[in-house]
Amino acid sequence: MRDAETQSIASSGRAVAIGLRSIAIGFNGKAIIENLNLDIYAGEILFIGGGSGCGKTTLLSCLTALRKPLSGAIVIDGVDIANTTDAEIQRIRRRFGVMYQLGALFGGKTLLENVRLPLEEFTDLASDVMDDVARAKLGLVGLGAHAHKEPSEISGGMQKRAAIARALALDPPIIFLDEPSAGLDPVTSADLDGMIVALNQMLNTTFVIISHELASIFAIGHRFAMLDGERKKLVALGAPADLRDNSQDEWVRRFLNRVPTA
Repeated sequence: MRDAETQSIASSGRAVAIGLRSIAIGFNGKAIIENLNLDIYAGEILFIGGGSGCGKTTLLSCLTALRKPLSGAIVIDGVDIANTTDAEIQRIRRRFGVMYQLGALFGGKTLLENVRLPLEEFTDLASDVMDDVARAKLGLVGLGAHAHKEPSEISGGMQKRAAIARALALDPPIIFLDEPSAGLDPVTSADLDGMIVALNQMLNTTFVIISHELASIFAIGHRFAMLDGERKKLVALGAPADLRDNSQDEWVRRFLNRVPTA
């Protein structure tokens, strides 16, 4: 097995949705992760995880153009979002949707109104067309009958689904999910996993999922990228089960096999 840094920049012939080129991420000039090279392929389900403090949430902020990396390039649709204009960043933001860990739905608005928000911000569609699009997205996640409800009137799992519907509003080719299974029971989490797979297959959407939920990683992940905050680098990249069983890195095997420290 090739090491993670070599594998991450190897040519595969697949279309690259996001290219990370020698990036460093961190705070106040102090790096958490350094020299990260990673190709995220179009249409794949990629999980990014690691131990506490490894930088996965910071990386998500950089991938969604909310924070700049300390150095390096993040290329989406041919544009380095780490080094471009605000106007280009606004254009690129239409290329991806984001579901934050707690859903971040607006109370006092119905699910339909929540899903409409990206359409109101980024399009000039007629109001009735926006409603039709929002209903269609809610239908994709199994919430078509709940469009009139507010977030407080539905379960946590349904809130996550509604947030994914909102992320899909502009038909982006890339969806970022931040800890989608957090706070969910195992059955609801498995149902959410199944929905992600269905959307991936139906729409060929690229899913980049920040998570350390091993059940989901093994169930639906095409690849797993593992960060290590102590070594400040990507230490594993590949099919989750293969990494669990065959990685040459002891920490990777311990993590993926849930082996406790001595």
